Amino acid sequence: GKENPREKRGGDLFLWYRMPVPARLGVFRVLCLFAVFEAVCLLDTGMLFPRESSSREVKELNGRWDFRADKSPNRNQGFEKAWYKSRLAETGPVIDMPVPASYNDITQDPTLRDFIGWVWYEREVVVPARWIADEGTRVVLRVGSAHYYSVVWVNGVKVTEHNGGHLPFEAEIGSLIRKDPTQPCRITIAVNNTLTLDTLPPGNIQHMDDHTKYPDGFFVQNIYFDFFNYAGIHRSVLLYTTPKAYVDDITVVTDFLDNTGLVYYKVSVQGAATATLKATLMDKNGRCVASSSEPSGVLKVVDVNLWWPYLMHENPAYLYSMEVRLMATDSRSTYEDVYTLPVGIRTVNVTSTQFLINNKPFYFHGVNKHEDSDIRGKGFDWPLIVKDFNLLKWLGANSFRTSHYPYAEEILQMCDRHGIVVIDECPGVGIKDIRSFGNSSLTHHLAVMDELVRRDKNHASVVMWSVANEPAAEMPPAPYVDVICVNSYFSWYHDPGHLEVIPIQLKTQFENWYGKYQKPIIQSEYGADAVAGFHSDPPVMFSEEYQKAVLQSYHNVLDQKRKQYVIGELIWNFADFMTVQGITRVVGNKKGIFTRERQPKAAAFILKERYWRLANETGLVQVNQSLVVENKENEVQRVCGDADDAELDLKAGSEINSSVHKPNG
Repeated sequence: GKENPREKRGGDLFLWYRMPVPARLGVFRVLCLFAVFEAVCLLDTGMLFPRESSSREVKELNGRWDFRADKSPNRNQGFEKAWYKSRLAETGPVIDMPVPASYNDITQDPTLRDFIGWVWYEREVVVPARWIADEGTRVVLRVGSAHYYSVVWVNGVKVTEHNGGHLPFEAEIGSLIRKDPTQPCRITIAVNNTLTLDTLPPGNIQHMDDHTKYPDGFFVQNIYFDFFNYAGIHRSVLLYTTPKAYVDDITVVTDFLDNTGLVYYKVSVQGAATATLKATLMDKNGRCVASSSEPSGVLKVVDVNLWWPYLMHENPAYLYSMEVRLMATDSRSTYEDVYTLPVGIRTVNVTSTQFLINNKPFYFHGVNKHEDSDIRGKGFDWPLIVKDFNLLKWLGANSFRTSHYPYAEEILQMCDRHGIVVIDECPGVGIKDIRSFGNSSLTHHLAVMDELVRRDKNHASVVMWSVANEPAAEMPPAPYVDVICVNSYFSWYHDPGHLEVIPIQLKTQFENWYGKYQKPIIQSEYGADAVAGFHSDPPVMFSEEYQKAVLQSYHNVLDQKRKQYVIGELIWNFADFMTVQGITRVVGNKKGIFTRERQPKAAAFILKERYWRLANETGLVQVNQSLVVENKENEVQRVCGDADDAELDLKAGSEINSSVHKPNG
């Protein structure tokens, strides 16, 4: 969360909104913040994750790109001189830049680390000849994410632009590259990381015009969040193909009745007025369990294997595969397209005191994270992702929140595969300035939420949408949500150093929120900074001992309240992460239970013991973390273990956030 001590208050909420069950088709809006769409009502076009099949190919464009920052006073020289019309190296000096990666920590140039404005990327690509020769093949350029505003050209022709980071955007370029098949495909991407009062997250540019203090043209980017404003092309750039007639989007919403699974689905098609299709649902062994020849309907699965969270069931994270096969014909050709979507069958419901997955109480014991690492910044990195999932499972964590923006699609796919439950958050962090509440901001916020839901609607692991983290608000949001999520830092931002206030203040926090709204509560952030290796007895702030004591004090109160209406706890934070330079941060935020290099602090072992005990108390099977193994099918096999109560101490300082519980899809 945003952890500026001057901003912390007694209780900030983030809104979790609920999406309707399959029978209630349609659209509803909550507080005009965003629209939650049902299966048949999402955006005009889909954003399916590019997957290879017998009809589709994918070509990654990751690696070294040419790079140039526009350091002109108005940051606009690249547009004024049309850098996109020729090779970037012909416009001036370029440097090597890896994609995907943030550009900030790659060089030794301090002006690039903190650069604000337009940067330019370029790469020439060899497009397979068969893609160009076959006019029945669509060629699509896709950018996984770039921060924050992007403009894309191919061979000097603008093909798309996109407002916002963290989410994908794409453009069809087949007709363009076919104009001159002998010419290389030159892709130019300009990216601007400037934050304004209308962006998500918001910020503002402050010009310093006092020439007795600052050089000419000096300005700073003010932000209202506590993580470094990394920038660049952060996720993969791809070329992928589909036939001219193709599966554009698939939406699934799942349910079950007794031992029969129900997969409500809708397939949308582009490029064909009429088409035939077949939807086939297959189990892990590739055996067909249900099929249909309709573009929408319900697939019924007898003796269904439900998707269960990690440590909640002996066979967690079961995924079916839904193959959609499309056939279409025009006057010149016949087209066949094949797309396969992983499907987890599960339900989500909320009562006044419980969060239910598959009608069983689910207790969130997990973490908040950041996409953050040394050198790469927010750049996508498979070794880091796999390491983090190993640590999550070692910890006994069953969930995390994508604080404070949407994470890479591959991370959500890992969550689907491993049974890690996700609270999916949009970049609505730091919405503090009243000028960020106008129609322009609202329009952009709605568009971002539409893009987020369109991208992530089919992930079994995603059970809630978070529309904002700790926003300023004049209207009480809690009446419109299903779950109240509270961030608090007692004995840190409030009454620093006084561990004795935690039991009183945390108990009061829970009782006040539940007493007013009668809705289940997640302690969605809590924690304390700890410098790895710094020890003190008695505990003092920033020592590993103090971090442990804060966690233990919180846990004591959580153990009382989770038997009533508290449904989860998410530590802030999984790992240390970078922030802007300032007097309250020494090389970043140190609230991680792991260092930025993913080494455990003492608090990690406190949390590990607690989470495995919670798994025994709240799951459907008894587990022993030392004997949990994975077989080749990724099914967790367990033996019975202890389920002793873990009692720990807590802390204080509460803030609320804004979110929505996802439908059964």
